[in-house]
Amino acid sequence: MRGLLHDVFVPHSHDAADAMDDALESNARGIRAVKISLVVLGITALAQLAIVVVSGSVALLADTVHNFSDALTAVPLWVAFALGCRAATRRHTHGFGRAEDLAGLFVVAMIALSAIVAAVESVLRFIEPRPVEHLEWVLAAGIVGFAGNEIVAVYRIRVGRRIGSAALVADGVHARADGFTSLAVVIGAVGVMLGFPLADPIVGLVISLAIVVLLMGTVRSIGGRLMDAVEPSHVDALERALTGTPGVRGASELRLRWVGHRLVGSALVHVDGDALSEGLRIAHRAEHAAEHALPQLERLDLRLAPAPHP
Repeated sequence: MRGLLHDVFVPHSHDAADAMDDALESNARGIRAVKISLVVLGITALAQLAIVVVSGSVALLADTVHNFSDALTAVPLWVAFALGCRAATRRHTHGFGRAEDLAGLFVVAMIALSAIVAAVESVLRFIEPRPVEHLEWVLAAGIVGFAGNEIVAVYRIRVGRRIGSAALVADGVHARADGFTSLAVVIGAVGVMLGFPLADPIVGLVISLAIVVLLMGTVRSIGGRLMDAVEPSHVDALERALTGTPGVRGASELRLRWVGHRLVGSALVHVDGDALSEGLRIAHRAEHAAEHALPQLERLDLRLAPAPHP
């Protein structure tokens, strides 16, 4: 699935103005993705909420609360992508891309909150059992929840990987996990039909545990971005692009980091001593090669140094 969804090269040029256009276009794609996912998840959650009122299912209530929280995570992502369109200032010289990672922290908080709400409601239902009515509607709601979340998950992950947004990808994985927990609601309803009424709150607790597992993965993803973690494969691709440039004898001190969903980096490029006079030309070719190897690369600062003697 990772390979199938991996982004292909996006046609682009190498001018500074075109790089800015690429960044603005990726922000627009992100905003469009959160708008569409917000509408789809909102409709899904409202449909489930209507059935909760009729059926009184705590498992469905837990899933509905989670779907509402998942829909709300689109709001800070929307704001973050909008901020990313703003130009850098003398105070924020790297721009406002980090707002995207801060939005990721909000995603983490909402996941944690939904886990707590689901667990509390399930425990209360153990203490004060209530009959679950209209089980056929509960079954239908679970299927609706799975379908709505899976549609959003596929769309968010695809767009997030295309533009390099960890926050949007994490939100897509979040939606996918929600979809499978919606199927767990179906299992709880079947258990009640078979004469096991405690199946409903038990499934609610299972959903809570599933959310906690999801929370751990999301914390690692967003935390890595905040700590300037980058995929080693990106560093390898940058090194191959630089060392494969004519006139370059080696590259060292390679550094990359994500600023929102755009990459910025630097490197020390080693050239032959007699080629230093062509340094600007070599650096320009090396930068072009790096941009082809890393489509999300927004800026690369290169320094030239003579290659060490063998």
